[in-house]
Amino acid sequence: MIRSAVVSDVPVIHAMIRELAEYEKVPHEARATEAQLREALFGERPAAFAHLALTPEGEAVGFSLWFLSFSTWRGVHGIYLEDLYVRPGVRGGGHGKALLRELARICVERGYERLEWSVLKWNEPTIAFYEALGARPQDEWSVYRLTDGALAELGGA
Repeated sequence: MIRSAVVSDVPVIHAMIRELAEYEKVPHEARATEAQLREALFGERPAAFAHLALTPEGEAVGFSLWFLSFSTWRGVHGIYLEDLYVRPGVRGGGHGKALLRELARICVERGYERLEWSVLKWNEPTIAFYEALGARPQDEWSVYRLTDGALAELGGA
């Protein structure tokens, strides 16, 4: 079962973000606090949205966290999937596919024309999963990022 996250889900989402950071071998980079997540997801002006994958007993075993993007070429919104995570013990049970299916459903329902995300190049099982669903890599683009000191310097801090 997939459902939209509610405020009381913030601790489990936070825990799964930490688990994802461990899986991706960068636990020190996951610095978000529960308070920051609560504000981003449920504050006065939410910046992001989340869904949970639940077992039949109601246990959260996966999540997606996403936000709206906008295509100037297509003139409509899309969804950028920031995180998709399913706990190791239940992988292969359809939870990841169900989370992606829900985001695709939202895109179709709202007239969004893109569902995009990034994946680490070394994560071959996940790449195979995405490609089996029909997703294709966008090899002509490279992701760039400014953070920490470089961001502060460019921003005039």
